[in-house]
Amino acid sequence: QVRLVESGGGLGQAGGSLRLSCAASGDTMCITAMAWYRQAPGKERDLVARILSGGSTEYTDSVKGRFTISRDNAKNTVYLQMTSLKPDDTAVYYCSTRISPTVSSTCAAMTGGYDLDYWGKGTLVTVSS
Repeated sequence: QVRLVESGGGLGQAGGSLRLSCAASGDTMCITAMAWYRQAPGKERDLVARILSGGSTEYTDSVKGRFTISRDNAKNTVYLQMTSLKPDDTAVYYCSTRISPTVSSTCAAMTGGYDLDYWGKGTLVTVSS
């Protein structure tokens, strides 16, 4: 089990910046990927950015060059630095993490051999024009 707690959402202005944080607790030794998703009103939840345990990252095209995902493994925390905000960035942002059986035999026993995904409750980001 992994518990995720997001913070840092709120109201931002177009062109401004916000920083989101997500702290993980529980079976964090089995975590591989950590990611941020977002869901705008009336739309599906989409991936914003992902970071793997080795540090590699990926971003959706609409945030490339504006958002930066980073991870503090010692604190089991993932961050999303958002700059040059646009009104289209308005959404509920969700933190997600994956624990994997491939990390260790302990993790394999814990997960039953499957990748397991966990989600935070979300934090609202509203960008005004």
